[in-house]
Amino acid sequence: MQLPEKVIESRYDYNKIIPWFRRKASKFIGKEYIISESEKAIIFAIIAWMLKDDLIAKEMNFDLNKGILLSGPIGCGKTTLFKILKSCNFLASKYGIVSTRHIVSEFMQSGYEILEKYSNGNFSHDIRTPKAYCFDDLGTETTSKYFGNDCNVMAEILLTRYDLFVEKGIITHLTTNLSATEIESQYGNRLRSRMREMFNLFGYEETSGDKRK
Repeated sequence: MQLPEKVIESRYDYNKIIPWFRRKASKFIGKEYIISESEKAIIFAIIAWMLKDDLIAKEMNFDLNKGILLSGPIGCGKTTLFKILKSCNFLASKYGIVSTRHIVSEFMQSGYEILEKYSNGNFSHDIRTPKAYCFDDLGTETTSKYFGNDCNVMAEILLTRYDLFVEKGIITHLTTNLSATEIESQYGNRLRSRMREMFNLFGYEETSGDKRK
């Protein structure tokens, strides 16, 4: 993905938004938030997605109706970026963030109701209300057992959320260290195929440094 050479037409003034975002991000993490040259296009595009800027989406060739699958090596800042975006209160940053390991832990304690919780939503006044989620660190969880029954928890949740995406436009975001091949190996070709429909793929380079150091 490349930055537009020149933003000829947009809904927003990114010359002001990007510095504002960096200030917000720096305050959020408690130190200067540095955007490397290789990350500029990703940050720019994701902010445009959060603002629902259709003109930039067309120029950079991503789909505002799909969620974001953010991939990259461990420590490159994927989770932190989604947390910062959520704190910025953009038009489309009203999502929950939950790690896949936490979801599996809940499943092992509470069983199949957890699949409903993160797909169709909890019961509220007898109505299920699906919500947008960012599932963090896809691939770090393991296939789990509940009373001896094996279940690929995240595969089941994502397949249900695919149906919600098709039927109601419910958005899902993901972060992962896995490659496309590894996703297919762990979750199957059926889910990988649906994920292409559900997500815009934004990927950090494998050489991206560990920001936790």
